Amino acid sequence: MTLASASPTLADLRVDGARLWQSLMDLARIGGTEKGGVCRLALTDLDRQGRDLFVNWAMEAGCDVRVDAIGNVFARRPGRDNTLPAVMTGSHIDTQPTGGKFDGNYGVLAGLEVLRTLNDAGVQTEAPLELAVWTNEEGSRFVPVMMGSGVYAGAFTLEHALSQQDRDGVSVRQALGDIGYDGAAAVPPAQPGDVGAYFEAHIEQGPVLEAADTVIGVVTAALGQRWYDVVLTGVEAHAGPTPMPLRRDALLAASELVLAVNQIALAHAPNARGTVGWMDVFPNSRNVIPGRVRMTVDLRAADDATLSAMDAALRAAVETAATARGVAAQVEQVVYFPPQPFAPALVQSVREGAKALSMSAMDVVSGAGHDAVYLARVAPAAMIFVPCKDGISHNEIEDARPEHLEAGCNVLLRAMLAQAGVAA
Repeated sequence: MTLASASPTLADLRVDGARLWQSLMDLARIGGTEKGGVCRLALTDLDRQGRDLFVNWAMEAGCDVRVDAIGNVFARRPGRDNTLPAVMTGSHIDTQPTGGKFDGNYGVLAGLEVLRTLNDAGVQTEAPLELAVWTNEEGSRFVPVMMGSGVYAGAFTLEHALSQQDRDGVSVRQALGDIGYDGAAAVPPAQPGDVGAYFEAHIEQGPVLEAADTVIGVVTAALGQRWYDVVLTGVEAHAGPTPMPLRRDALLAASELVLAVNQIALAHAPNARGTVGWMDVFPNSRNVIPGRVRMTVDLRAADDATLSAMDAALRAAVETAATARGVAAQVEQVVYFPPQPFAPALVQSVREGAKALSMSAMDVVSGAGHDAVYLARVAPAAMIFVPCKDGISHNEIEDARPEHLEAGCNVLLRAMLAQAGVAA
């Protein structure tokens, strides 16, 4: 039975927004900062405390809880037919060093609120429901980012992830053992068909929904990403005696490249992004012409053809700037995430859920990486965005309105029920 054919009582089912908000505030106390944010780095003792709280809540909700070898935590609510693949939701509870209360945490606790709401109403689904807490999504302590979901989806091996070390030389394997979340056995990467559907609710982490005064972001895709390290090498020389036409100024070439990156993104609007986020100037002296600049470039786009075109434009811009300023240039691509479209049927279920609940909604693309990007490689996946204040995230002042969080959770409830079905 689908939600559309369910009884009016079921169609009127709503989550408890106050309970969702209180759960978010309770979790935020673990690692809470003076500015009202959260510092709960992956696989620290604070992360253990957050995980323990989640596990207790999940068990109180009648879920079976298991932990895999990379520390992902899964809470399963049985369905009428447990041979069916689970309809899954989830996110992460690790944060940035100066993180907020909602990034990741909302997706986990919205999923928990869905399960609690179904329990309160005595609703049994046909397929089981599963709620996941993914390990080290943020990548603040260990790289790569989105580690737990990446291992689960086979993006990289378990051994590679376990061997990664933080700045103090502590490995993921050791940290998992230290906090007691090293799963007993390795689990093979998920295969298509293992998961019936995956939904992830999230704050937008950007300003689009708030600017449009819209409550629900229907996420159609996640932008692909190419990251580069660029080195421009000229000649450092005295700022006074060296005439302007005879200089080989690496910073001048770099400055032209910064402008070029911005223009490349604007030329592929509306969903392209181009950013120079880090720059190191040598020798960085007041009266010395810069002889070397190291810099990063971050390009993003919604489709691979556009991303490839931006790559070609970047390389041409580097060559043009280097030739014009008489400097040598090196460009190394260090990260590539292909664009990830989400499953049209699941995306449509999010649209329909918002419409049925008379909520304003608009299609958006995600400019950030999320666990859903990896899950989409092995299962139909979709995301639900809600606004965050001023579009600010990865910041202690990150904020969201309780009614928006409740609205997104209600859309999640409907979308999950539409995929899992309701037992007669």
